[in-house]
Amino acid sequence: MTQLVSVDIGGTHARFAIATLADDGTITLGEPETLHTEDHASFQTAWEDFRERKGGSLPKAVSMAIAGPVGGDVIRFTNNPWIIRPALVQEKLGVDAFTIVNDFEAVAHAVARASEDQFIHLTGPETPLPATGRLSVLGPGTGLGVAHLYREPDGRYRVSATEGGHIDFAPLDSIEDAILARLRKRLTRVSVERVVSGPAIVDIYQTLAAMESKPVTDVDDITIWTKGMTGEDSLAAAAVDRFCLSLGSVAGDMALAHGAKGVAIAGGLGYRLRDTLVGSGFAERFRAKGRFAELMAGIPVKLIVHPQPGLFGAAAAYASEHGK
Repeated sequence: MTQLVSVDIGGTHARFAIATLADDGTITLGEPETLHTEDHASFQTAWEDFRERKGGSLPKAVSMAIAGPVGGDVIRFTNNPWIIRPALVQEKLGVDAFTIVNDFEAVAHAVARASEDQFIHLTGPETPLPATGRLSVLGPGTGLGVAHLYREPDGRYRVSATEGGHIDFAPLDSIEDAILARLRKRLTRVSVERVVSGPAIVDIYQTLAAMESKPVTDVDDITIWTKGMTGEDSLAAAAVDRFCLSLGSVAGDMALAHGAKGVAIAGGLGYRLRDTLVGSGFAERFRAKGRFAELMAGIPVKLIVHPQPGLFGAAAAYASEHGK
């Protein structure tokens, strides 16, 4: 049995948990602790905060899932100001072994190891995700994460991190044309992350308000998501519906680009949208690929409902790297 600290660091939150790797490959997570990145000057101070919460001592191994590219001597986060220097991890954190992976690389590890009851069906054939071949893994949060998973016939698998969330946004109708036009007023280039991520709901909402000649108020994303998902505000609800459509389009694009036989949606926002996505236009947009509509209809799309796929996946990535 091996214990380690599993960490999932996004733009807004840093999540920590003690993970246990059993000899049979089973991964168990302890109770997660969620810290706000803006409340800590660095990852080290957040680590020290978590250590104090756990009584002053931690296991001598850590696996970090990081929202951003992880190569190089200095790791910089895409959506928060922290940096990590891998060469100093053992010294600064007091650990003997560590793993560092991209956050959606970790989520892909979670998809590879999660049991079937950890997924709900969104569209396509109501079958489990394929046991062999390529899978696309993506999900919205503070940004848009994308990874690629390849399952070998012998049960092994390989994961590749990507920056697919930064490909160009392609509108499909007049409303998305208007969203793009709004974003182009302040951005040189509009990526899909600018439309399919948690903060993006503000631009969607304000575009819809402008189309209806309503005052474009300075409203925050949390308010829009809350009122939209409860139906308290009809314009916010329309923005959430529009978000689901765009997510479906992007998921379909990733499946085409990867040659995927299955797709898994993940991410903190994806989990919160689990009930909304099922009844939205997500599935229709996923299939809306012209001459490839029939192909898309044959791809199973699932939503992973494990409450902490980043933490679970970080532990799985450690197990994979260190032969546990």
